[in-house]
Amino acid sequence: MPCDRMLIAYDGSEHAKRAVQYAGRFLSAERAILLTAWEPMVRQAARISGLAGVMQPEWVPDEEIEDIAYTDARKINAEGVQLAKQAGIDAEARTVECTTTIWNAIVDCADELDVDIIVAGTRGNTGLRALLHSSVAEAVLKHGHRPVFLVPPEH
Repeated sequence: MPCDRMLIAYDGSEHAKRAVQYAGRFLSAERAILLTAWEPMVRQAARISGLAGVMQPEWVPDEEIEDIAYTDARKINAEGVQLAKQAGIDAEARTVECTTTIWNAIVDCADELDVDIIVAGTRGNTGLRALLHSSVAEAVLKHGHRPVFLVPPEH
C-alpha cells in the first residue's frame, strides 16, 4: 500500500542517485516530491571566508542576476526528477533556499508538506571522518520526527 507523501532529498551526488533508485524499487507514494536545498552564493562566501579567518568584503548580490547557486540547484533538481521518472516515481520538482543548514531545510520542508517518509542517501562515513564531517542524513534522522529511508553507499 503506497504512502500519501514521500520527500526525496536530492543533491546530485552518487549517494542521492542511489537513494532515488532504491526508493523506486522499494517505495510507492500517491505524491512524491524531489527536493534540492540550496544556499545562496553570498552566504557560501561568508561561511567559507569565516572558516578561513579571512575578512570578507562587503558583497551585495545583484537582484537582477539570478544566483548561480539557485541556477545549479534547479538543474540538479531537474536531473533528479528525470532519474525518479526512470525509477518509476512521478516526482514533483521542488527547490528550497537553505537559511541555516541543509538538514534543517529538508526537515522544515517535510514538516510543511506533512510527508509520511523522507528518502536520503548517506556517505557511509565512520570513525574520524564521521566526526569531522557532519552527516545531513544523520541529522535528518535525528530531527525529522518521521520515518526516514536511508540508502548507504555501495561497497
